[in-house]
Parts: sequence; C-alpha cells; structure tokens
Amino acid sequence: MKILIIGGVAGGATTAARLRRMDEKAQIVLFERGEYVSYANCGLPYYIGGAITERDRLFVQTAEGFTKRFNIDIRVKSEVIAIDVKNKSVRVHDLSKDEIYTESYDKLVVSTGAEAIKPPIVGINDKRIFSLRNVPDMDQIKEYIDKYQPKKAVVVGGGFIGLEMVENLHEAGLEVCVIERADQVMAPIDFSMASIVHQHLKSKNVGLLLDENVTEFRSEGDEIKVLLESKKEVAADMIILSIGVRPETKLAKEAGLEIGSLGGIKVDEYLQTSDEDVYALGDAVEIFNPITTKHSLIPLAGPANKQGRILADNIVEGNHRKYNGTIGTSIAKVFDLTVAAAGASSKLLEREQIAHLSSYTHGSSHAGYYPNALPLSIKINFSPEDGKLLGAQVVGFDGVDKRIDLFAQVIRNEGTIYDLQEVEHAYAPPFSSAKDPVNMAGFVAENILKGKVNIIHWQDIKKLDSSEYMIIDSRTKEEYEFAHIKGAVNIPVDELRNHLPELPKNKKIVFYCAVGLRGYLASRILLQNGFLQVYNLSGGYKTYSSAIEKQSTDTIFSKNNKDKKMINIKKDIKTITIDACGLQCPGPIMQLKKNYDQINDGDQLEIKVTDQAFSEDLKGWSRMVGAEVISLDNVGGVITARIEKASKNQSDEKTKSVGDNKTMVVFNDDLDRALASFVIANGAAASGKKVSMFFTFWGLNVIKKTNKPKVSKDIMGKMFGMMLPSSSKKLSLSKMNMGGMGSIMMRRIMKKKNIESLETLMQQAIDNGVEMIACSMSMDVMGIKREELLDTVTIGGVAAYLDRTDHANTNLFI
Repeated sequence: MKILIIGGVAGGATTAARLRRMDEKAQIVLFERGEYVSYANCGLPYYIGGAITERDRLFVQTAEGFTKRFNIDIRVKSEVIAIDVKNKSVRVHDLSKDEIYTESYDKLVVSTGAEAIKPPIVGINDKRIFSLRNVPDMDQIKEYIDKYQPKKAVVVGGGFIGLEMVENLHEAGLEVCVIERADQVMAPIDFSMASIVHQHLKSKNVGLLLDENVTEFRSEGDEIKVLLESKKEVAADMIILSIGVRPETKLAKEAGLEIGSLGGIKVDEYLQTSDEDVYALGDAVEIFNPITTKHSLIPLAGPANKQGRILADNIVEGNHRKYNGTIGTSIAKVFDLTVAAAGASSKLLEREQIAHLSSYTHGSSHAGYYPNALPLSIKINFSPEDGKLLGAQVVGFDGVDKRIDLFAQVIRNEGTIYDLQEVEHAYAPPFSSAKDPVNMAGFVAENILKGKVNIIHWQDIKKLDSSEYMIIDSRTKEEYEFAHIKGAVNIPVDELRNHLPELPKNKKIVFYCAVGLRGYLASRILLQNGFLQVYNLSGGYKTYSSAIEKQSTDTIFSKNNKDKKMINIKKDIKTITIDACGLQCPGPIMQLKKNYDQINDGDQLEIKVTDQAFSEDLKGWSRMVGAEVISLDNVGGVITARIEKASKNQSDEKTKSVGDNKTMVVFNDDLDRALASFVIANGAAASGKKVSMFFTFWGLNVIKKTNKPKVSKDIMGKMFGMMLPSSSKKLSLSKMNMGGMGSIMMRRIMKKKNIESLETLMQQAIDNGVEMIACSMSMDVMGIKREELLDTVTIGGVAAYLDRTDHANTNLFI
C-alpha cells in the first residue's frame, strides 16, 4: 500500500511514524514544503525569549533521522500544489529543483495545518511586522532582534501564543504593548478569569489596550505606528501579528473535498474525508466537540498527535478506531501566572444556549501552613439539572497544570460536580491540601445545586437596587477598611448572630467576604434564622475586585507627545523580597523600613508576613512614609505585600498634612488612670476630634470583655490569665487600693455622685467613634486572644499607632 502524507510537524509526522510501526511493508511518502519535518512548534516563542538557548533542541526529528529510523521517504522543500482524487494522485512542486511532478497514492493523508490570519490592513506588509507559525518565522524574528536591537514591540492579539510572545519579547529586553480587539485576552476563558491575567500583565509593566481595533500600520522613519479605531497611536520598532489562525484548506477545496461550516475540512469519526481514500487531521479539520455536540476548530498539538495515531490505525486495519473529539484542554504560561482551560466557557455556553451554572473558588497550590503556598483561582461551569461538568478554568502561580488535568478527565468522562468531590489525589503538605481545590470546587458547586446557598456574581452587584438589597461585608473590620464594595455594611461573620435583630427581613441580603467562605457561613446563619432571600457573592471580593478593576493601561500613551510614543512602562524595576514570616510586631515593619531606605525611587519591595496585624500596620506605615501599596494578598495565613517607593516630592505631598487629631498610649491598667484616659478621650471626641487610643501591655486589661468566650491557651497564657485582671470591672486603684476595697469604694462614690462608670465611659467612647487599637505584640507576649477583647477593638502594631500620631497634634502616655 502506498500512502502519501501532505505536511509534517505534529499531525503528519505522528501519522507517518505510527504507519510504519503498524506496517513495515507500506510505502510511505511525506511531503513538507518547508525545510523541517518535525519540530516543537509550541517552543518557538521560548527560543526568542532565551528560555530555550539551543535552537537544535526544538527539532524532534530531522528528515535524515526520520528516514533512517522509520524507512520513510521524507521530501522536504516539496509543496503539494494539487490533489486529484479521481486519479488518486497529487502534483508536487520540488522547490529545490523548481520541478513539478505527479505522485500516485492508495491512501492520502492531508495535514496542511493552519495559516496565520493576515487581514488586509494598510501597511501590513512592512518588513518590521512578523507572524510566528514555524521555524523560519522564528529565525526571522530572532535575527531582527539581534541585528537591530529594537526597544519597543507591539503584539496585536492577546491569545495564548500572543501572550507567550509578550512574555518572551519582554524577556528579550523589549517594552511590550498588547492590542486586543475584544474586551479581554485569552478567548477560551471568561472575562472574570482573564481579568486576573490583565492585572498580572499590568504588574509586569506590559501595556494592555483592550477593545481596540487596528486600522493602519504607518511607517515613519525608524518606527512603525499602529493606528487604532479610537484614534490612538502606538509607536514601536517591531510588531507581532497574533490575530489567530485559520485552516489551510486550499488544496482540499480545489480537490472537491467537503468543507465544514467553519471553514475546516469535514471529517467523520474515523477522520475520513468525503473521499474514502483521503483522511485529514490537525488544525486543518473541524473536530467534534462533545460539550456543544457540534464541530469546532481546535488548533492544538495534543489532539493532532492523538488523531495521527488513530488515523494510521484506520488506514492499516480499516476504520475501527473512532476519534471522540476534543474538549479543547489548553494551558499557557504568562510571566509568573499559569492559565488553563478545559471544556466550555460561559461565553460559549451562552452562545450555544446551553443552560449552566457557574461557581468561583479560591485556594492554594498546597497546604497553607507549608511554605510558599500560592493562590489558585478556579471557575467551573456545570449543568443545573444534574451537575454535569461542562467546563473549568484555572489561573494561578503553581499547581494549575495538575488541577486542569483532573477537571479535563471528569469532563471527558461526562462526569459531574459530585465526581469532583470524589477525585482521589496524592496528598502531602508540599503538594496539596487534604481537600484539594478540585474537591472544594465540587463541594461549593453541590451547595449551589442543592440550594444550600444562593449565589450572585460580580457583574450583578452594580445592578442591585439599594431599596431592595442590603450588602453585608462579612470580613473583619480591618479588611473592610482597607477596601470594600461601595454601600456595603461591615458585620464580621463572627459577630453576625449578635446583629440578627437589626437586619431587615423586607430586603434581600447579599453577603461577601474575601473568597466566598465566610459569606457562605453568614448566609447559612441567616437562612436558618428565618431570612428567606439571602445570597453569597461567588468568589468573594477577590473575584469582584479583579473584574471591576480598570483592565487596560491607557496611560502608556502620551497624548501631548508629538510622536505619541509609549510611556509609563517601567523597565528594570529592582524588587527586593523580604521573608518576615514568624516575626511579630514591630519586626515586619522594621524589616520593611530597613530595606525601604536602601532602594531607589520607583523600586519595589515584596514582603511575606504571618503577623495578621500587618495589613493594618502597612496601611499606617505607607501613609507615614508616602509609599504606595501596589498589592496586598493574604493566602493561607501568609500576607504578601508589594510596596513601591515614591519620590521625595511625592512622599512629602502625601505626608505633609497633619490633622487636629488626638492620640494616647494606655500602658497602665489602674482604674483611676483608665477613668482619666476615657474622660479625656470622650472630651476630645465630643469636640469633634479624631481620637485613637493604643492599648499596650497592662493597658490591654482595660479593654477585655466581661463575659469572655472560652479560648485555648498554652501554659504561659493560662498563668498570665490567672494573675491579670479579667476585665475592666476587676481593675484596682493606683493608690489606697486596700486589697480591692478601694476600687469598690471608688465605684460606689462615683455612682452616688452620678459620675459615669468606666464601662459606661468606654461605651460612650465607642459610640463617639474613638478608635481603640490593641498592640498585637503585647497580646502575643501576654497570651491574650482576640476573642477576649471588645469587638470594636482593632488589632494593630507600632506602625498603626505611629501613623495616627503623624496625623495628630496631641499625644498622651498614660
């Protein structure tokens, strides 16, 4: 049997090798119009960026090696220019000899792949505009960068390959701007997940222009300008077109083979075309999608390799192996992020009018208590009828690949969210959690499906009518103050039961927290206490804030600049990483200050801290020194913050104003001194002053609850608890205490003379907005737990207190 194969790389080369393994006697001829028959197409961007340093490593097999090992007639630089299905032959142009000849076949395999889309835009043939599909394209780009040392590049198109090129051009030392026609990058994932990628690109100082359409490429001297429909212009030294690909089907069309509705070659489940002796595979064909039950164009290397194996078996043994389609499982590295998808996105399901529910969850790459647990965001789509899993998307910094593979297998096997719960994974703290993020996605989806929680999504929040809805932030006060949804009321979930009588039953109530867990707990409390319309924000504030954040970076353009060159893209930012895990206040702030003084304006510090009071400290400290907090994240108990050093002028501008505020340190727990502290605080507050009281060491006893919950303590904590006053009612006088009799006498006299008690003064202070800060370091030393202190107390450190003093003109030490 004589078998001809048109095209090498993934599909053609795999088919040829499998054919030889199946039939040693077959005559196999492979035509490749290029010079290379089998190479790692997906590795091309990484050679340009320098991650792959040896060009030869990209070649899976040479023509000579292929011939020796498999006894296959490999004809490179040979372009098939016509197929004659009636006479079962092809016409071939030998590019080396510039000769045309005819070759007959018994069976023909078409693996012509896809070609880069090159729209008819004015100026698109400029020599500084490139596409990347093959090795010659790669060599051309690499040679241009090495020879001309370009400084600025524009990538048109934000797909997987486009963003891989962004990263690798950046690694090659270029400033990069992405221009994307849609409102998001990476079309296979949904906007909310793509927004995480947008923010990451911005953090890498990559220009990002969304909802922009290119109208012209204009050459102006050494630069080429990209003109946009919005009238903006971007000047660059080189341009990469990554608009997408389309099936290369010219040969098939001219031969009379049936073409599908999407423009790809139509094949059946055996990968056979409309002609029984012609098979086709890879990027050139339309493949069945089991989610939509329709055919799709899915140009991926993995499916092409699998198709080659099945197709070869069917040619040799007869059509007995079916190709059951692909769900389009894909993954890409975008700087530090990994982005992956399997199955159908919400966009695709809505377009196909397939009913579905969606759920967001956020977890960690492995157990939170084990070092370097990194955030992982997941979105799944599933059927509202039976929970059948329809699609999954994962974005994170580590462990994304194994999670998307687990999701993909459940989807391929037509599994459900209940199967996600049963996925058995290898667990040890460095690798996962006892309940893996895949399991958790299943648990959350089950709660939604069974009505244990009603969810609302980020895009619905802005549509809510305040007369019908009440939004409650169930996070801590500190988290709420740092950032929150406009109009939300802060009721921490741990205090919710105390506020049930205050909540309106004539309104719908929406809870949210950081990632969805505390909001779920809060909604369960209300649902079981007679509230009927209660909702939880899926994915919490983390999903919401990322999605509503400004996605584009329009400030990379200077509208007043004659040349309109790209600006505000920072290169070579120095970043110092500080590991302050395990340090208690003021240790983290001291480490931050020490390193902050050593970096230059515009440089950044990244600090990891386990002291949970650090978020509050950081806000105060950054206001004091004029630093800019770029990001703040708390995952698995590790707070990661990135801080940028501002210039002296910017810093002075931020810190020069001092308000008419009052601060005091309450170090002592004597009853009379405590009374004096709150009398002064209430007096200042009554005069309209902002008052902050910092309770440290013995002063912490003043703000203890009278009825404290039972908390777990070590032996030292228990000893301190026995020796210290249990609450304000147990405080003693500094003079004439007389074994406690003095305190009793003082309280009786105050009551008789209608003088407010200490506890009443404290409540008045709370009502007047007096801020009470408990020193986290002192709490740790004395074994005092957060649950023992008044609910309104803020846990902070030295930096939080010093920030208040910087904005005050009076400070007392009591």
